[in-house]
Amino acid sequence: MKMFINGNLMDKDEKIDVKNPFNNKTIDTVPEATKEDVRNALESAARAKKILGDMSARKISRILYDIYEVVLESQEEFSRIITLETGKPLKDSRDEMKRSAQTLQLAAEESKRIYGETVPMDAGIGGRTALGFTMKIPLGVVAAITPFNYPINLAVHKIAPALAAKNSVVFKPSKEAPLAALKLAELMGSHLPDGALNAVTGPGSVVGDELVTNPIVNKISFTGSVETGLSIASKVSMKKLTLELGGNDPIIVLDDADLEKAAVSTAKGAYLNAGQVCIGVKRIILQKGIADEFTDLLISETRKLKMGDPMDSETDIGPLINEEAARKVERTVEEAVKNGAQLLHGGRREGAFYTPTVLDLVDPDMRLVCQETFGPVAPIIRAETVDEAFTIANNTPYGLQAGVFTNSMESALKAARTIEAGGVMINKQPTFRTDNMPFGGFKMSGMGKEGVKYAVEDMTRTKLVVFG
Repeated sequence: MKMFINGNLMDKDEKIDVKNPFNNKTIDTVPEATKEDVRNALESAARAKKILGDMSARKISRILYDIYEVVLESQEEFSRIITLETGKPLKDSRDEMKRSAQTLQLAAEESKRIYGETVPMDAGIGGRTALGFTMKIPLGVVAAITPFNYPINLAVHKIAPALAAKNSVVFKPSKEAPLAALKLAELMGSHLPDGALNAVTGPGSVVGDELVTNPIVNKISFTGSVETGLSIASKVSMKKLTLELGGNDPIIVLDDADLEKAAVSTAKGAYLNAGQVCIGVKRIILQKGIADEFTDLLISETRKLKMGDPMDSETDIGPLINEEAARKVERTVEEAVKNGAQLLHGGRREGAFYTPTVLDLVDPDMRLVCQETFGPVAPIIRAETVDEAFTIANNTPYGLQAGVFTNSMESALKAARTIEAGGVMINKQPTFRTDNMPFGGFKMSGMGKEGVKYAVEDMTRTKLVVFG
């Protein structure tokens, strides 16, 4: 695959290998960009922003609808590429593509709903004869940086709202999984003015740093690790910034919950994409009265899962992105068991695979649950009371989403008020997300919101016009 700059495919002599996590075989290569390549892409985007800004909302909407229709027709091809480069089970890649197509559709619709407002100038001294209104105008150039785990959906959540708001984009996909993203950029770019969308591949120390520090960029939208997010935040100067960072998301099951429903939801949330999901279930907090029964149900659900070749439509659990990621999970689990956690199921690594794992009697201070464990692990923490459960849930530097299972309206409302997270899901796992909802965390989980309407809003600026 090649980079996409100023409407043209571009190759380089220096290459980055893209490996299939299932068998560690190289499936393709992508160019390794230089700073000069990034600057060319940014200059191309700077030229294109005026062309986009002169387009009507109707024209932008029609382009996005056209892209949506082509992506709909290409879903299976994209799904297979995603599975080859990430190890994500094919059925989950298909779900990602369905959501990605819908996100494009939402952006096409939202591009026609970017409103200003009238301002009552006569409410202030001297304003009686004045007429004021605001206009929403594009920021200019948006830099989009995405990780490996949802290579299309996370890209679309940045690129489509940016275009809907008439911004041009320079996009850096993950070097672990860039193939589907580059194909998407080429597809979208064929419908857009040259330079409106550019995709550049390479290491963060080269491509990422140039995007973050170059004055051409007006906004950075980044999804990835807390460490990288903090580094970006320290360098951006006056650029607008959206950060979607890590999560340590709890699922809380109270004494009055529907335990069977909670167990099914917990298994889905803990093991989706081999646990490599920022809003995956990372901590399971149980009231002690139901802990034993729930644990048995969770183990039963875990045993139903099939681990194997991700290209098999029946596979539930594929490999992690690489063997080192699996080794990291292995070390974290072994440390927890050594410190007193009880291994009930799983706990084995086979190359880049890690078996779905249930751990009980986990202490809230263990590294397993203090930091984000990016793997298929279900750690159980027991709590005496509702208040203790919510206190444990908040005892983390993260605050992305949380799930609470209860049949008590009082407990549900208390959870909504008490839990420090960007989203609180009642009787759903924290992995629940629709592509139109506001999405973004508190604390070290980031800043700003995604979800098409909310991203569009953040990718515009407000201009005031006054008639005297």
